[in-house]
Amino acid sequence: MNETLERWSSRRAFILAVTGAAVGLGNIWRFPYITGENGGAVFLLLYVAFVILLGVPVMMAEILIGRAGRRSPMQSLGHLASEAGASGHWRWVGLFGAFTVFCILSFYSVVSGWSIEFLVEAVNGEFVGRSAAEIGAGFDAFLADPALMAFNHTLFLVMTMLVVAAGVTKGLERLNNFLMPLLYLLLLVLAGHAATTSGFGEAVSWLFKPDLSAVTPMVMVHAMGHAFFTLAVGACALMAYGAYMPDHQSLSRAAASVAVLDVTVALLAGIAIFSVVFSQGMDPGEGPGLMFVTLPVAFAELPFGAFWLSLFFLLLLLATWTSSINLAEPMVATLQGWGLGRGKAAAVVGLTVWSLGLLSVLSFSTMADVQILFGMNAFALVSTIPPEIFLPMGGLLIAIFAAWVLPAPVASRALDAGPLGFSVWRNLVRWVSIPLTLVVLVSGLI
Repeated sequence: MNETLERWSSRRAFILAVTGAAVGLGNIWRFPYITGENGGAVFLLLYVAFVILLGVPVMMAEILIGRAGRRSPMQSLGHLASEAGASGHWRWVGLFGAFTVFCILSFYSVVSGWSIEFLVEAVNGEFVGRSAAEIGAGFDAFLADPALMAFNHTLFLVMTMLVVAAGVTKGLERLNNFLMPLLYLLLLVLAGHAATTSGFGEAVSWLFKPDLSAVTPMVMVHAMGHAFFTLAVGACALMAYGAYMPDHQSLSRAAASVAVLDVTVALLAGIAIFSVVFSQGMDPGEGPGLMFVTLPVAFAELPFGAFWLSLFFLLLLLATWTSSINLAEPMVATLQGWGLGRGKAAAVVGLTVWSLGLLSVLSFSTMADVQILFGMNAFALVSTIPPEIFLPMGGLLIAIFAAWVLPAPVASRALDAGPLGFSVWRNLVRWVSIPLTLVVLVSGLI
């Protein structure tokens, strides 16, 4: 495959696209409950530190491979390995990344379908006056309805693949340019509303005043893992975007901008959520059910609660939509590298992801007790192994390739940060990011 002719039309478009890939369930669903389970401010402090030491350097490694190769992830890795005199087997990292995203998107689409359902119910005011037990029972009933789950899964995936099929500038870029600013506007409105609640002060204190005595090895591992997961590194999605990167854009500045925007989303979401939770005297460590059971109860008790809850689930839907669109791109790019047109590639990806997603849909009803592997049903398997093992494994291989295999002149030219910037980046990846990624991988395996 020759170099791709597609490019982001501007530096801003590239930053919004990469931010769109990074911002999603990890920031708005996973960050609040994992922060609640791991001590609040001390987890946040460690998370930000590991974003700097682990997430951003590996993100830069992934993007620069795509920028240097200017092809699909698999083709870029193969081409660059060949030019470096290294094994052509490095190209399989690109296929492994596409498979990782394939698995992740299959359950991501199902969970995103939940946000569609909850948005409709919130708009209709169905959470007002209902207890936590009633909302929990309603959520369980929804999960046990395979037809309704499949409908929402299908709707979300159609929304996603139609945008991807439209192409880089007419599809992904146009939607990112509209939805990402809207997402931040919604977050600011929700955070502004949170400042008027009685729990705002307690939430800010809990998020920004760390108790260092709460630091444990597991809290550190969880912070490392979340820093890795939230920036969408390790699946070659950012490598595909690097191939479309404008020639004269600073990669290091773009990566720093994405990291700041990504962390900002998590912080604003945390402030909005925990202010409401504390104002109602609820436990911030409620776990994964915080989003779909605790929050509806908490919002319903506030003045105009139905409106604010609707706004929140609209925010969640927009974040998952932009993220899933950007996750689908490397799979489509891989098929394009094999000679398939973009429209056909998007259709193939959509149909195969939809088919695998049906197993996750049925995992809450007719296939709930069907153990596929390691004692887990289909949903548990694809929502655990790919994010916790495949992503760090892919990130580790990408970091090794960029920092150890890729010739220094090629990597330095793609990074475009000057001799000192390149030296700092490469040494940070070699001696800090790679060992930390190994820790994340090993913790996922044990």
